[in-house]
Amino acid sequence: MTMETGDSRRGFLTKAAALACGGLATLAPVAAGLWAFLDPLRRRAAAAPFLPVTELTAIPDDGLPRQFAVGADRVDAWTCFPREPIGAVYLRREKGSREVQALTATCPHAGCFIELEGSRCFRCPCHNSTFALDGGIVHPSPSPRPMDSLECRVGANGEVAVKWENFSTGIAAKEAST
Repeated sequence: MTMETGDSRRGFLTKAAALACGGLATLAPVAAGLWAFLDPLRRRAAAAPFLPVTELTAIPDDGLPRQFAVGADRVDAWTCFPREPIGAVYLRREKGSREVQALTATCPHAGCFIELEGSRCFRCPCHNSTFALDGGIVHPSPSPRPMDSLECRVGANGEVAVKWENFSTGIAAKEAST
């Protein structure tokens, strides 16, 4: 009788130890797989970055806006595309100033690309929204709000960077879209 009890106890302990070792050995690959699977979601939650656009010397100080492309490293799940164009901004500065005003080139009405019409105003070709050179609405206009401004900073070395964000269209409030 002691022989049967000892064999069944030993068999149980062997199976329990094998199960524990197998569980521990499986834990590391499962954790690594979960980390890789959730990594794109973690990256997407980052705050809006300041992206370099141009040098201060490239923006004439005549008060007229100039269009500049905005580029950033784009990550699509696990693939990185370096310095891809992601949008455009209009930058302007006044005579003798180092301060730069940045306006997004996306219309707040329907999301179309806004064009500079000579040196008079901005116009959206989709629904004829019109904006002043400072981004304000020129009435009548179907746009629910002025052009969206972006936070802009000029570095000590003259590099101009904008805090790139996309905003919801068709609403009166300026809300960052996700």
